Amino acid sequence: MNITLFDLDHTLIPLDSDFAWGEFTTALGWTDSEEFLRRNDLYYRAYQSGTLDIHDYVRFATEALRRHSPAEAAAAHENFMRMVIRPAIQPQALELVRQHQDEGATVLIVTATNEFVTRPIADAFGVAELLAVELERDDKPGGTGWITGEIVGIPTFREGKVARMEQWLGQRQLGWSDLHSTFYSDSINDLPLLEKVKYPVATNPDDKLRAIAEQRGWRILELFNKT
Repeated sequence: MNITLFDLDHTLIPLDSDFAWGEFTTALGWTDSEEFLRRNDLYYRAYQSGTLDIHDYVRFATEALRRHSPAEAAAAHENFMRMVIRPAIQPQALELVRQHQDEGATVLIVTATNEFVTRPIADAFGVAELLAVELERDDKPGGTGWITGEIVGIPTFREGKVARMEQWLGQRQLGWSDLHSTFYSDSINDLPLLEKVKYPVATNPDDKLRAIAEQRGWRILELFNKT
């Protein structure tokens, strides 16, 4: 099976979608601007350094969302796509995805950002298969039916990306040895999955990943300049 995996933030798009969503909703008045941006910056730096507590971060990142209805959230996300994400999607990123699809690859986006933020972005790239952080819903009798701030299952973060991919493969009676596999990522956090695939591609890599890619002779792709 020919399979191509993409990280999303700073790999296919030149920004962090979760961070940008937080800034967008803060501009809407959903959070206290100064306090939210202070905490958001701290979490983002923890992500970059590889020390992020993903469960704690998801509770924080969905806090404002949980105070609004699903309809309000969906409307805000439509505007987020129109104003922030679609202008940031660059032709060369779309072309890279389509090139692999045209070659017959099954394409997946595997991201540490939650499914609410990323499902519409994956759709904009024409990618049906998305492995993202799955958000728990309050589906108990009399519950709200809306997200709780907790994560369902294994979060797609660091080693969790490997575990979720292995679940996905297992559902199809496949293993790594059955694959012609490629993974594009910018982040040192994705080293576990980069080491699993046959063809790792350090894409717009951070300094730590660039050093490893150079040492190991991995392909380095500069798809765009980071912002």
